[in-house]
Amino acid sequence: MIPNVDNDSLVYLNGDFVRLGDAKVSVLDRGFIFGDGVYDVVPAYRGKPFRMEAHLARLERSLAAIGIQCDLQRADWERIVLELIERSRLGTCFVYLHVTRGVAKRDHGFPEGIAPTVFCMVAPFTPPDAALRERGLSTIGKTDERWLHCDIKSISLLGNVMARQAAVEAGVDDVIQFRNGHLTEGSAANIWVVRNGVLLAPPRGKLILEGVRYGLMEELAERCGIPFEARPITEAEVLAADELMLTSATKEVLPITRYNGQPVGDGKPGPVYARLREAYDAVIAAL
Repeated sequence: MIPNVDNDSLVYLNGDFVRLGDAKVSVLDRGFIFGDGVYDVVPAYRGKPFRMEAHLARLERSLAAIGIQCDLQRADWERIVLELIERSRLGTCFVYLHVTRGVAKRDHGFPEGIAPTVFCMVAPFTPPDAALRERGLSTIGKTDERWLHCDIKSISLLGNVMARQAAVEAGVDDVIQFRNGHLTEGSAANIWVVRNGVLLAPPRGKLILEGVRYGLMEELAERCGIPFEARPITEAEVLAADELMLTSATKEVLPITRYNGQPVGDGKPGPVYARLREAYDAVIAAL
C-alpha cells in the first residue's frame, strides 16, 4: 500500500477506468526508464474544468514537440477529464494527464510500433485561503539549472524537484530562477514583476513553460487597465520590484512578499496584485 494515497480512487489507464490500486504499468515503460513523456493538469471548481481547452492544447503541443503519436483526439481528452471529475464527486479538484512513449526494450532511440501509455487521475486541491493571500509567499533567488526546453511540459522534472528542494531547505515557499542573469520562473510556476505600475513577464520561448495563466494574466491585465510587457527581466529588476507574483494551476495567483530575506515593496500584497486577484476570482465565479 502507498501511504496517504486513496487506492480506491478512480483513474484512467490505457482506455479503462480502474481503481488506482489496480492500475499497473510495466517497469520497462519509457516514462519510468527515461522520463520520456509529457503531462498537463486541468483544475476544476465546483465540478467545472477551468481553461480546459488551453490545457489540452498545451498537452497536444507537448506531445507533438517530442514526437509522441497519440490516438486520443480533443473530444476524447475532454470526455476523460469530465468523467473523472464527475465520478470523483470532488468538486474542487485537478485532473492530471500523463502520456509516455510506451513500453519497449531499453534503448535511447525512439522505438517503432509501440502504443503510448496514457494515465489520468483526479485529486482534490485546496485553493489558496485568505490568510495565504494576505501573507504572501517567501522566495529566494537561484540559478536555473534545468534543460533548455522548458516550454515542453515534460514528466522529466528532476531540475524542478531540485529547485523546490532548495526552497524547502531554505525554509521558504519557492525559488525565483535566473538564467544568464535574467528571470525565468519558479520551481513550477510563472513569476510576474511589477515596476512603476507595469506588469512584466519573461518573454514566451524555450526557457519558460508558458503557463495557461500566462495568457490569462495578459487578459486580466488588459481588462483591469494594467500595462503589460513581455521582455527580458534582469535580476536587478526583480530585486527592485514594487510587487512580485506567482501563478500556477493550483496556486492560482499569489503575491510574493519576501525575496532573499527582504520585503518586496512594503512587504504586503500590492495594489496591482489586488486588482488581478479580484479579476481572477471573477473568472472562477463565472464558470
